[in-house]
Amino acid sequence: MSEKKRHRLIGKIGITIFLLGRYLFASFFLYGFWHKLVRGWLWSDIMQRFFIKRLGELPIDSFQAHYLEYFAIPYAMPIAWIVTVGELIIGLCLVLGLSVRINAAFALFLVLNFAAGGYYNLSLPPFILFAMLMMWLPSGHWLGMDKQLNQKYPDSIWFQ
Repeated sequence: MSEKKRHRLIGKIGITIFLLGRYLFASFFLYGFWHKLVRGWLWSDIMQRFFIKRLGELPIDSFQAHYLEYFAIPYAMPIAWIVTVGELIIGLCLVLGLSVRINAAFALFLVLNFAAGGYYNLSLPPFILFAMLMMWLPSGHWLGMDKQLNQKYPDSIWFQ
């Protein structure tokens, strides 16, 4: 196999693995949406109760405690809507390859807010890294609607 063919093959394998990661990432957000929807997070105080419980587990003078006490708890219902509907939008757009970079930025915003609220675990660094990679790499052009929409609307930031 020639050097050029080997590089092309490695590139195709890398793109395929990255796209599988994008679909896995999307499935996490779609599952999060579904979980919150069927459990009634949009019309109940479930999220606020989670925030209050977590506040009791954190050091009172920590950034996370202040974030929960002064922002998340008072605005739990709008946050529940933003997170739940946001997870649906992010998941669907990543599956479709639609505005991938912007939706990756939105996903990063949500994940960083989870961490700010004290919901930090070992899954967050890979999510943060992968969201940043999706913002950088043109995976919506590899597979998805971004390539066609970018050709039709070349000046639009939505389909870069």
